[in-house]
Amino acid sequence: MVPFLEALQAGPLLADGGMGTLLLAHGARVDQNLEELCLTEPDRVRELQLAYARAGADILLTHTFGAQSLRLAEHGLDSQVVAINRAAARIARDVRESSGRDIFIAGDIGPLGRALAPRGPISTEQARTAFREQAAALLEGGVDLFCVETMTDVAELRQAVLAIRELSDLPVLASLTFSADGETLFGLDAAAAAEMLTDLPIDILGANCAVGPTALLDVLATLRAARPGIWLSAMPNAGLPTRVDGRFQYEAGPEYFAAMVPEFLARGARIVGGCCGTTPAHIRAMRQALDSIDSDHEGEPVHLETEPSVEWGVRVSETGGPHAADPVSASGLLAKIRAGEFVVSVEVDPPRGLNPERQLAGARLAKERGADAINVADSPMARVRMGALALSTLIENRVGIETILHFTTRDRSLMGLQADLLGAHALGLRNILALTGDPPSLGESQNSSPVYDTDSVGLVQILHQFNRGQDLQGKEMGQHSSFAIAVACDPTRPDLELETERLTRKLQHGADFIMTQPIYDPMVWIRFADLYATRYGPIPAPVLIGILPLQSFRHASFLHHEVPGITLTPTALNTMKEAGKQGRQAGVVMAQDLLLGLIDAPHVQGVYLMPSFGRYETACRVLDVLDRTPAKEAA
Repeated sequence: MVPFLEALQAGPLLADGGMGTLLLAHGARVDQNLEELCLTEPDRVRELQLAYARAGADILLTHTFGAQSLRLAEHGLDSQVVAINRAAARIARDVRESSGRDIFIAGDIGPLGRALAPRGPISTEQARTAFREQAAALLEGGVDLFCVETMTDVAELRQAVLAIRELSDLPVLASLTFSADGETLFGLDAAAAAEMLTDLPIDILGANCAVGPTALLDVLATLRAARPGIWLSAMPNAGLPTRVDGRFQYEAGPEYFAAMVPEFLARGARIVGGCCGTTPAHIRAMRQALDSIDSDHEGEPVHLETEPSVEWGVRVSETGGPHAADPVSASGLLAKIRAGEFVVSVEVDPPRGLNPERQLAGARLAKERGADAINVADSPMARVRMGALALSTLIENRVGIETILHFTTRDRSLMGLQADLLGAHALGLRNILALTGDPPSLGESQNSSPVYDTDSVGLVQILHQFNRGQDLQGKEMGQHSSFAIAVACDPTRPDLELETERLTRKLQHGADFIMTQPIYDPMVWIRFADLYATRYGPIPAPVLIGILPLQSFRHASFLHHEVPGITLTPTALNTMKEAGKQGRQAGVVMAQDLLLGLIDAPHVQGVYLMPSFGRYETACRVLDVLDRTPAKEAA
């Protein structure tokens, strides 16, 4: 027998945890290829793998989950397959030497990212070639076994294993991904999948990713009944992620994973470990659980080094990294609103050129000053700017704060509108402000043709349909979206009865919360709320009131007379006129007084600040009266 199988025969083994999510949590960018870090930042990969080794892992997976030519080609790295896989194996072997423990190195092979024919564009020959190239490089790097993991298609898993077997007789762990209902992506339950793999030359059969520990228990029991003569493995996610402060957080902690170890062993698992969201702390807890219950363990328990000082809590800015099975996360902002928190958003207008750094800096400042979200305008005033969807994605990924994407129907056909919403959801954007949009004639693009296949009310209906798992035509999409739907309201309009009627239609079609145009007197909102209540009953959704700090009397006059949707009170205009050269300070004080006056106003559950002329520091000064900065909270 080979050493790995001898060790497995002697007792259960512990694999490591989620490298992808751990790298993202410790500074890796979501727009980069994580496997390339084996070449460009090997010390970072080595440090995290060493943490898993010190936590007590018996098996380290090479950081090569997506290091096949087809996946690497998406980043222009298809020529680096051999270099990346060899480097990853070398890093893992270096970690083994540094740890001083007899750790097994598993060559990690994940799915190709595109379906095999006939479901997708990849032929079996292409798949076999890609897997063979990766396996050969890992073999040359000195791995002890292969781990083919996170497979949703039995046919793809088969091609990976057969490619390995063309090159090597090393042990193979083959792991499928099952959803919460116990089925693969293509509808196979665990028993059927195991039956289809009966003739495949593998040594360990397992399940990993997509779900937490509890959901894998039934899968393990089914696999054991279907294949009683084969060893099993279980490597679940740390639960399903939730979105908190613009980042994803996995809730299942180390103690919970430790408690699940005996449950996994009782259902036949010979290898246990973790996937997305699991950290060295999880593996340490599982190590201790294994050592305490392994009655067949000979010799002294594995010696663990003292707990590392690094904080291993995982909060990542995408859907869990390369191991993720695209879990559907909800809006953290909406969760705060529904929990009764008073929330704050700060608006950012996209740049009129190619460089978004100033906007990103503004978003960082707002986050530091206690904002809960950044709302990103969609070419306001019909002036050409960088796409709001693109800037929202940059802010969430680089700054780590949720955004509210202003989404207009002005420029999109119904087909393009739905396509962009699907893309926004796939990128992790969850908060949408449904708008019709300023007409092109308002801006400098006089020759631009408006589309207006629908309006903001129709957009709300489409978003609501998506959340029910259907497109506009009622066709099932296979998954429910989780958009938080915001709608606009202007309580300063001359015809308030028409505005209440339109707001009612938006709410009836599924809006979750309301965002108003800027006001300058709490009574403006209170009067509108009273009128709405008289006609339709109390407003059935929470409201974020718009606040736009004024800069000068000239600025105030311009907004009042020339900008649609903004109406100042006579008192506000007079205050700014009297302020003279102290207009900016007077504008901040006026906005602060307004903010404090709104906290207890009916239905108001937050505000969103609109910086004038990109002066984010001025807008954020308004928040001083709330004492929301992390430093102040800590004090």
